[in-house]
Amino acid sequence: MNYHESVLLNQSIEGLNIKPNGIYIDVTYGGGGHSKLILQKLENGKLFAFDQDSDASSNLIKDERLVLIPENFRFLKKFLRLNGVTKVDGVLADLGVSSHQFDQADRGFSIRFDGDLDMRMNQNQALSAKELINEYELDELSKIFKLYGELNNAFALAKAIVDFRQNQEIKTTEDLKIAVKSHTPPHKSNKILAQLFQAIRIEVNDELGSLKEMLLQAVDLLNPGGRLSVISYHSLEDRLVKHLVRSGNFKGELVKDIYGVADTPLKAINRKPIAPNDEEIIHNSRARSAKLRVSEKL
Repeated sequence: MNYHESVLLNQSIEGLNIKPNGIYIDVTYGGGGHSKLILQKLENGKLFAFDQDSDASSNLIKDERLVLIPENFRFLKKFLRLNGVTKVDGVLADLGVSSHQFDQADRGFSIRFDGDLDMRMNQNQALSAKELINEYELDELSKIFKLYGELNNAFALAKAIVDFRQNQEIKTTEDLKIAVKSHTPPHKSNKILAQLFQAIRIEVNDELGSLKEMLLQAVDLLNPGGRLSVISYHSLEDRLVKHLVRSGNFKGELVKDIYGVADTPLKAINRKPIAPNDEEIIHNSRARSAKLRVSEKL
């Protein structure tokens, strides 16, 4: 099974500047592509990997140096501490949804298939896309579509959904597409639906909240000289990473002490984000929006 093709694989691992005996974290294990390459560069080091999607365990690399933790990466510190780890030499995050998740119709991530409105990364959590679409108020839906989907017709889409659900529950991805059909003209349909599904997925999984918690914990965990390597696919994700690296917070505002020294625990290794080359994009279209930022703990 081709679970997932890792994006910016070599660049993201090179960015970690791996020490053969160091401790590294892959917070988005997925198909194990990044972890496999990290392990190739380790000797007596250790790799801890996180993935809240239970399907990821089917790709477990049999290596005594690898520990796979089936949890959301927002609990990074907690579960590392349970494994006796308080400091690490590098953290890698690939924030994209895996090809496997998109290709499973019953997960509800893709506009290509008719399946249950689910979109949960963690199948055990209560909130799914179905509850969100059928229970959120008009203003809540509109806000999510505008903020996370960057949709210009966010209110119109939200209104169409609220009107549609008064007559029948929206249970499947096809139901959702029918509900908003009048606001998705054929020449723009795929783009609008992709942005809509993205917005719902981000809200269902609290992706930005989880990302903030993970990033702050990663900074604390890193040893001086340790590296943070993050691949993002959405402007909101990339902005959070960029601001944290530049200013030490998510607002992007430099905070200085009484001596005028800025409290910035990280320094950027690459001044501009690294993007996939044309060859990788042709080979893997999902790489198109990827941006890699690498930083080092001061």
